[in-house]
Amino acid sequence: MLTAGLIHYALNLLHISVHIRDVCVFLPPVFSGLTSISTFLLTRELWNQGAGLLAACFIAIVPGYISRSVAGSFDNEGIAIFGLQFTYYLWGSAWGGYVFIINLIPLHVFVLLLMQRFSKKVYIAYSTFYIIGLILSMQIPFVGFQPIRTSEHMAAAGVFVLLQVYAFLQYLKDRLTRQKFQTLFFLGVSLAAGVFFLAVIYLTCTGYIAPWSGRFYSLWDTGYAKIHIPIIASVSEHQPTTWVSFFCDLHILVCTFPAGLWFCIKSIYDERVFVALYAISAVYFAGVMVRLMLTLTPVVCVLSAVAFSRVFEHYLGDDAKKQSPPAEESSDEEDRKNPGNLYDKAGKVRKHVSEQEKAEDGLGPNMKSIVTMLMLMLLMINAYSSPSVVLASYNHDGSRNILDDFREAYYWLWQNANEHATVMSWWDYGYQIAGMANRTTLVDNNTWNNSHIALVGKAMSSNESAAYKIMRSLDVDYVLIIFGGVIGYSGDDINKFLWMVRIAEGEHPKDIRESDYFILQGEFRVDKAGSPTLINCLMYKMSYYRFGEMQLDFRTPPGFDRTRNAKIGNKDIKLKYLEEAFTSEHWLVRIYKVKKLENRDRMENNLGSTDSSHQKFTSKKTAKRKRGFVKNKLVLKKGKKVTKKSLY
Repeated sequence: MLTAGLIHYALNLLHISVHIRDVCVFLPPVFSGLTSISTFLLTRELWNQGAGLLAACFIAIVPGYISRSVAGSFDNEGIAIFGLQFTYYLWGSAWGGYVFIINLIPLHVFVLLLMQRFSKKVYIAYSTFYIIGLILSMQIPFVGFQPIRTSEHMAAAGVFVLLQVYAFLQYLKDRLTRQKFQTLFFLGVSLAAGVFFLAVIYLTCTGYIAPWSGRFYSLWDTGYAKIHIPIIASVSEHQPTTWVSFFCDLHILVCTFPAGLWFCIKSIYDERVFVALYAISAVYFAGVMVRLMLTLTPVVCVLSAVAFSRVFEHYLGDDAKKQSPPAEESSDEEDRKNPGNLYDKAGKVRKHVSEQEKAEDGLGPNMKSIVTMLMLMLLMINAYSSPSVVLASYNHDGSRNILDDFREAYYWLWQNANEHATVMSWWDYGYQIAGMANRTTLVDNNTWNNSHIALVGKAMSSNESAAYKIMRSLDVDYVLIIFGGVIGYSGDDINKFLWMVRIAEGEHPKDIRESDYFILQGEFRVDKAGSPTLINCLMYKMSYYRFGEMQLDFRTPPGFDRTRNAKIGNKDIKLKYLEEAFTSEHWLVRIYKVKKLENRDRMENNLGSTDSSHQKFTSKKTAKRKRGFVKNKLVLKKGKKVTKKSLY
């Protein structure tokens, strides 16, 4: 939002009239172009210019990044990957995932110290990065004092302190004997690490430093969120990544980037230590959580480009080898002292002209052409990812079928629901309903309010009568659900239903228990053998209402759920407090209207207007409570102990 606001302000300052909506819509594509440039710069620094061009092409078309950089995808990730890549090129800052960056860069410095690769360049770079980055990040109101008061940032601070101690000891190295220096070095590093560790523990115990968050624990213990924070575990982006997801998001690059990692490790130096750490850590985190595939995508593009570049150099570089490479200035003092043994960006020893002119045995030109063509064919496999609102399926004859049920349902809400109507749905669709239907939702994709989401989950998990009381208390007018039993859509609310139960059970354990929705054998079934609690709950009734009358084809009986591959257990569902308002063409989105019972409204009106005796009784009771409250306030002023019972 800050970036979009600054761009809008700058354009208007230059008298370029642009609506803020247009800035927001085109912000991700613009920054995706900048991401390609930053990826080129980073890869060129790690390997060579050819690999940089390949990496820029990969990041431009890889599905793992395109899904977050299309026009209209106004979210943090739209500019975050540019910030991430440019951070790794210049050491800067990025989005909420900056915790990954602010720990990866210190890890790189720490590993360099262990490898005895300390230099003035490392000291100046990290000290500048940490101090300036810390000060600038704290100027953002949303960040505030988090960089010095949260546990996620303590590793960066610890490495900063360690680097200062290490640099000071290196300064004393030339002024002390070897034995004295070794003793001082051991004591100094141990004392600095111990003092910092104890200080962090003390500040954490006293509350000055926030402890590790549940989201952090869920990265290391995959079962932590499911037990302690089910709302985090219920998010589809927080599920472990499958091999299919790896291939769909990265395509052939998932097979080639290990080769690029091997080439970097084979001829290692400081910058390649960083990319190796980045690749190893990103692979682990992406395997734990689907969402973190976004952080893996850039390094996969970089290392795959290195692999392809290395292969092309080997099979197409015969003519180039006969020419003398241009002399490049080395950044290391030792290399300058030994110009006969310099390394280029690819980690290969620079040979003298006489050595380069020697003929090398290799494959014939035909085999080289075949290998080159195969590599080019692999590069053509990458494809775009599909949008999430408009779905597509393929018929038996290969023709494509567009499923536009989401927009169809949101348009119906926009046209038919009162502008002040409140829609209850699972939080996954909250932003879409608010943005595309322009109607108020109870919960949305901002999942910080766990108790409110749990209340919606309780309503979906309860029977119709209990759910109606909750909906009336929340002034719900419509209920929207996603049902995929007709077309075989696996991402519907029945498949998400157990997460609704678990989140509701966390807040309301007396009313909702997950075990009630399973049969004795521990299975979750929607057929006639299913749990009575499940078959009578609101979500089951709304999903399968009138579905028992539908026969999808001649091979299956009426009421056959294609997603669960089962015939539903209750085909004759009756609704008492809800009425069907809209069902999309493919039954993907179903909307129900909450009834306002006439006899109940009349009873409430009568109680409010005609029952004078009830009003008198209520007023006397209220007055009595007020007198008791005033009396208890006086007792408190006298300093006497007041029990909870006396307050009532």
